[in-house]
Amino acid sequence: MEYIIDAKNKKLGRLASEIAVILQGKKSVQYEPRLRGEDKVIVKNILGVVVTGGKESKKVYYRHTGYMGHLKEELFKDAFAKSPERVLRRVVEHMLPKNSLKDKRMKMLTVEK
Repeated sequence: MEYIIDAKNKKLGRLASEIAVILQGKKSVQYEPRLRGEDKVIVKNILGVVVTGGKESKKVYYRHTGYMGHLKEELFKDAFAKSPERVLRRVVEHMLPKNSLKDKRMKMLTVEK
C-alpha cells in the first residue's frame, strides 16, 4: 500500500516517527517484525516542515571524516537549506531499528519537494 503524506505545517519529529511506523509495516494487518513490510511512503511539500524550540539555529549535525581532528559540524538551517530530503531521511533512519532491514526499508521512502 502507498501512503502519501503532506508534510506542510507538520513537526519534523512527529512526521518522521509516523513514517518509521509505516515503513516497519506496523500499520499493516500482516505485520511481521522479521520482514521488511510492503508499505511505501511518499512525502510531499517537504519545504513546509516545522521545527520548534529554536532547533533551527541550535541543532547541530556532526560527522567525522576519519582523520584526527576532522569533526565536521553543520547547523540544521544550513543542512535543511542545502537538502531538506537528506535531513528527513536522516531523522527517519535514526528512528528505524538498527538491523539489516533498515536499508531495505529506507528504499521504500520517496521524498518530493
